[in-house]
Amino acid sequence: MRRELSQNFMADRHAVELVVKAAAPEGLVLEPGCGPGAITLALAEAGARVIGYELDPRLAGRLASRTRTDPRIEVVRGDFTAARAPGEPFAVVGNIPYSITSRIVDWCLRARELTSATLVTQREYARKRTGDYGRWSLVTVSSWPWFDWRLGDTIGRESFRPVPSVDSAILRLRRRPEPLVTDRGGYLELVELGFGGVGGSVRASLRTRYRGVDAALGEAGVARDAVVGHVHPDQWVALWRRLCR
Repeated sequence: MRRELSQNFMADRHAVELVVKAAAPEGLVLEPGCGPGAITLALAEAGARVIGYELDPRLAGRLASRTRTDPRIEVVRGDFTAARAPGEPFAVVGNIPYSITSRIVDWCLRARELTSATLVTQREYARKRTGDYGRWSLVTVSSWPWFDWRLGDTIGRESFRPVPSVDSAILRLRRRPEPLVTDRGGYLELVELGFGGVGGSVRASLRTRYRGVDAALGEAGVARDAVVGHVHPDQWVALWRRLCR
């Protein structure tokens, strides 16, 4: 176990079961940071075809040796975030290193064939991305028309070895069957302007470029003095429909 790689491996069978249950794996699954293979083996047992990525050569070698006769599992020694996304539908499931959480999430959001991502992250990160603090981040709002973000079960720090200083949680991203907006560029332009902070409120920011902002805010149920973090992603979609179509 190498702390410089942010490795905190899941050592609790119940926690592994929670992750697999949330993921409901089928078909091709990519696993970032597969480590000793606790989740890898559970995913395969649940019926998935798993490609596990592990940067630590010792762990990758051990898991590859352990699963060399299992056609359901392939172990790749390397950096998951440098991997090319498959050209077929696939999911991502993993207990990911805390230090590269944002990089892995960004990779998932860019992958065209990704159907879902079930990630064990720091609980604080998962709460921030799913609005559990009553505020919404730019990452979530920007991707909301294409991905649903959900906060899953908490996994206590005692479920890992070595034991980290904070609890974790399951973060679930699921690609929507149909996007909520049809103009990606227009929506992102709207959101980025809103998050730009001009004037101290969403209203002040949007009025620098769009007409009919007050009426749009009223229809979306957004207070005229609302700060950007308090606007729900669904309200951003409503603003786009009113201002950009």
